Amino acid sequence: MLQELYARHIQRLAGLYTESLSATDAAGILLHSGSAAHYYADDREISFQAYGHFLHWIAVNRPDQFLLIRPGQKPVYYQIVPSDFWYEQEIQDDPMWLEAFEIVRLESVAQISGQLADQPLVYLGDKPDVAKSLGIDATLCNPQQLLHFLDYHRAWKSEFEIEQLKEANRLALIGHEAARECFLAGGSEYDIHLAYLGACKILEDETPYTNIVALNEKSAILHYQNKRRNSEDNRVLLIDAGYRVRGYGSDITRTTASDSAHPLFRALLAGMEALELDLIAQLVPGKSYVDIHLAALRGVADLLLELEICSGSKEALWDAQLPQLFMPHGVGHLLGINVHDVGGRMQDETGTTLAPPAHSPMLRNTRTMTEDMVFTIEPGCYFIPMLLEPERTQKRGKLINWQSVEQLYSHGGIRVEDNVRVGADAAENLTRQFE
Repeated sequence: MLQELYARHIQRLAGLYTESLSATDAAGILLHSGSAAHYYADDREISFQAYGHFLHWIAVNRPDQFLLIRPGQKPVYYQIVPSDFWYEQEIQDDPMWLEAFEIVRLESVAQISGQLADQPLVYLGDKPDVAKSLGIDATLCNPQQLLHFLDYHRAWKSEFEIEQLKEANRLALIGHEAARECFLAGGSEYDIHLAYLGACKILEDETPYTNIVALNEKSAILHYQNKRRNSEDNRVLLIDAGYRVRGYGSDITRTTASDSAHPLFRALLAGMEALELDLIAQLVPGKSYVDIHLAALRGVADLLLELEICSGSKEALWDAQLPQLFMPHGVGHLLGINVHDVGGRMQDETGTTLAPPAHSPMLRNTRTMTEDMVFTIEPGCYFIPMLLEPERTQKRGKLINWQSVEQLYSHGGIRVEDNVRVGADAAENLTRQFE
């Protein structure tokens, strides 16, 4: 079954790449996974991540791999396996590749030159000097019009891609449950991080992004990067962590409150969990993703008033842009090969973009939703001193119940995030189906 889905996926990509070439005089596209890089003034390599458009075809997260895509011909995978006793270089072939590609095994990038016919090729990748060494004209390196076309179409996921994202969600939730148990047992951020990795049986650099594991006040730092080794009075855990399957990454956030958490925070958490599910129910074809973001802000405003964290009318909070102080990020983004997948603000194949509303500049996606797009939905509510404290002396600060805010500073914040496919009639929650 998966073999058949993959074959259809490759057939779809071949059609898109053929169409993308129509704006050029090139005979094909040479797609490069990327090259290894080193830290400045050091001989230690930076953890490698293959180019997203390369991984879209084949799940080989290795440097200096190449695909040659030509209209009407079977794609060629130039599998570069250097002779090397310092590092493991062997690439384990996936049986699915054997049907989809002609595989040519080489020992170096230089050997590709002898494989290429004398024909103009587009180069897609991060090393124009590699393209030059292979005789590719500089004008055909990463042409923007072609890249706009490919980026735009990445938003629609094939059945094969949906299956990878489902599996990535299922496996990530194993780690999330282990993290929750470690938190409730009194574990530190470091302990919780290791519990997640151990349950998923993965290394840190195999995750689709660096795990965010934040206890208490640190959960108000949106991309908190540290892992404290000590733990005292675990009140709140916010963990944002995913899993990668064949290049496709899940992106799941869960917030857990212990019995020692303030009752007001626990009530807010319950409200945010309900809000997130309500937003997911609103994902239908033809609706702008911006409308989902606006609904999230209104939902946060309703909770702030209901729980008396703020006072006044809904209109007063909205006019003062008060919800944005508590939720300064967008409600989500496209998901796929890249966790923040490409083309989120693109409106057409030519690269036309639509900016987010001025009051929400961090919203990553402004697309109109259509079937088989996959998004994260991740409303949040945080108590961030950097954003809130300057408002004490301002007009809109009078709408804030500072006594409540001061009680909640030590709890940090809340984010609840699922991965969702837009269906023909209703959204399919790729995360909750496994809980």
